Amino acid sequence: MEQPTMAIATPTSRLRSWLLEGLTEQTKHQSGSQPETAGTAVHGRPWWRVMCLTGLDYFSTLGYQPGIAALAAGLLSPVATIVLVILTLFGALPVYRRVAEESPHGEGSIAMLERLLSFWKGKLFVLTLLGFAATDFLITITLSAADATAHLVENPHLTSTLNGHQMIITLIMIALLGAVFLKGFSEAIGVAVVLVISYLALNVVVIAVGLWKVISEPHVIGDWTEALTAEHGNPIMMVAIALLVFPKLALGMSGFETGVAVMPHVQGDPDDTDEKPAGRIRDTKKLLTTAAVIMSVFLITSSFVTTLLIPADQFKPGGEANGRALAFLAHENLGSAFGTVYDVSTILILWFAGSSAMAGLLNLMPRYLPRYGMAPHWARALRPMVIVFTLIAFLVTWLFDADVDAQGGAYATGVLVLFTSAAVAVTIAARRAGQRGWAIAFAAISVVLLYTTGVNVIERPDGVKIGACFIAGIMALSLLSRLARVFELRVTHVELDDMAQRFIRDTANRTIRFIANEPGSRDLDEYRQKKLQIRADNDIPSEDDVMFVEVTVLDASEFEAGMRVRGEVLHDRYRVLTLESSSIPNALAALLLYVRDETGQRPHIYFEWTEGNPMANFLRFFLFGQGEVAPVTREVIREAEPDRSRRPHVHAG
Repeated sequence: MEQPTMAIATPTSRLRSWLLEGLTEQTKHQSGSQPETAGTAVHGRPWWRVMCLTGLDYFSTLGYQPGIAALAAGLLSPVATIVLVILTLFGALPVYRRVAEESPHGEGSIAMLERLLSFWKGKLFVLTLLGFAATDFLITITLSAADATAHLVENPHLTSTLNGHQMIITLIMIALLGAVFLKGFSEAIGVAVVLVISYLALNVVVIAVGLWKVISEPHVIGDWTEALTAEHGNPIMMVAIALLVFPKLALGMSGFETGVAVMPHVQGDPDDTDEKPAGRIRDTKKLLTTAAVIMSVFLITSSFVTTLLIPADQFKPGGEANGRALAFLAHENLGSAFGTVYDVSTILILWFAGSSAMAGLLNLMPRYLPRYGMAPHWARALRPMVIVFTLIAFLVTWLFDADVDAQGGAYATGVLVLFTSAAVAVTIAARRAGQRGWAIAFAAISVVLLYTTGVNVIERPDGVKIGACFIAGIMALSLLSRLARVFELRVTHVELDDMAQRFIRDTANRTIRFIANEPGSRDLDEYRQKKLQIRADNDIPSEDDVMFVEVTVLDASEFEAGMRVRGEVLHDRYRVLTLESSSIPNALAALLLYVRDETGQRPHIYFEWTEGNPMANFLRFFLFGQGEVAPVTREVIREAEPDRSRRPHVHAG
């Protein structure tokens, strides 16, 4: 029988009902209480369609990546982009293919690292990574909306009307994105397919025309190579400088974390199960590989044509190619009509690119924070979280003044920190699996990504500052939330072995009395003395039987967890129920409520008062699941059962 962690009140208003719609189902989904059975994993979409959903984030970076690359690397932009592509195909791609194997349900690399670290250090580490993930996804929303605004404002037909209104237009786009999620997002993949295919097709035309122009005018390549030689000297020096500057181009690697986050949408094989979704893993690897190869081709060719065909001054702030290099070429080489069509396509995919980031946030944050007790219950509902993330996106847009270039550093930092953590996670996983070759390879990739992240942080520290703000905010709100929810009944379910069930059945027809015992040596004298003391302190009749209850704390940092109860007879006379949980008071409260529901009786439990400072004991309970056991057990029961006449009895003496 399951004990709910909370009683969700019936909404008293239409607004509240609408906001919390689906909360119960979402809670079950996040807690994993309804695992897939054989055949259920087949439900989903073909991998190439889901690739378009993650491609909203990945492919849409073509809207601003060539311009940012030109600003960062100048004439070396194509060479630095090739270095970036090599790192993508031989670094990030193998890492995330392994992440797909290790974490096939959309949890990503954060879940892998969570499994490697326990107790509070693991929770704090996960919260830190969530801060950088929030940086990545939220800046994706704000940067994409800002660049969509840039394409709209810089259109020759609209610039005179819209110029100077970038901020309000960007905020409207973010608000519209939030409205889409508030309405529902069931058709997102279908919309993504249309947007991605049309956008990539238009880019093929723009880049093909640009390449033809470069080939048909040989002096263009000559002028570029001559300028490169004059500026950087020999080819070895060019490559060396490209290795130094390519971290600035890291935006072109975004999309991998989103790729594994959308894994649950990938259609599996008919015989896939929740434990072994082999088909889903195989097709997700296809998704990641295909997206990386397509994007690599576009990155190299777009960087080449934009660097060779667009004057350097046009890339700078205020220039017509700033944040929209390919759109500039579309207007320049194919005319205003085609350029406007290209602008519309770019605006739509950049605006909708925020949807994959929003989906990532809605998948990631409710998966961890409520389970840690570090977010209110409504954080599991979709619509309240959409409102929260939309408001934060408003704030970030205002702080960065809707500037694409200003947000690049924060975006790249979030992306690279997640990449690095994923590389470290798969390195540890490969080492534990005894795969020495893979462990060495992943370790080498980790070193390269650490270098890339370090360079990016040094040159653009604003990314770390923004990430630190998110981390500090998440930490503060998480601890406050956990403190506010400290007396909740958070045992998700109770499992009794056969002996424990027999103990409960044998006492169902008489007064049920439990003695809470902190186990010591567990010898005969310990139980005899404890029983005599409790009987004397509470005037328990000698003919009334008692059972001992002992709790073993597994991981006190866990907030929600199931509880296993094992029955045993010690020294041929004492019945003992042994509980395994994350908190002694919660475990005892859950057991008492379970016994009440099973037997129809209100059981009694007897404690000794805890010695020592009450505040110190409370902190012990808050951090380690122990401390003020008697009063906290009573308070947990009081919050879980509003009807006083149905509450189990708690005695302390």
